[in-house]
Amino acid sequence: MQTPKSMHLFTLLTACVLALLAGCNGSTTGNRPPNVVQAYLQALVSKDVNQMISLSCANWEAQARQEYDSFAAVKLSLKDLQCQQTSQDSPGSVVVSCTGSIIASYGAEDMQLELNDRPFLVTQEGNEWRMCGYK
Repeated sequence: MQTPKSMHLFTLLTACVLALLAGCNGSTTGNRPPNVVQAYLQALVSKDVNQMISLSCANWEAQARQEYDSFAAVKLSLKDLQCQQTSQDSPGSVVVSCTGSIIASYGAEDMQLELNDRPFLVTQEGNEWRMCGYK
């Protein structure tokens, strides 16, 4: 049988381990530039404008709303999405390139938008990586 002191110590150690694990994870996007871009694209396809804005840098928020509005009337899906950091643009700013495509369905017609045609600019704001446009 465990004593109250050992039970308290076990609870404290468990809480510390969980806090460390949560800290290692960073944000919900893993706090890595490729993950931010993937989450932004997922939010676009899911038509979650609030998530798009929360993943955007301050200078990109209006553009995120505009992107959302431009696809509001069509059904979207992602196909074979994979993103990776390809270069450092400047301190606190990186370029992420993705492969795959966004499929926009206009009734019976599908339009495939290739993601490798447009590198993404991701910048750091407040210790978080944020989608900040296209390079």
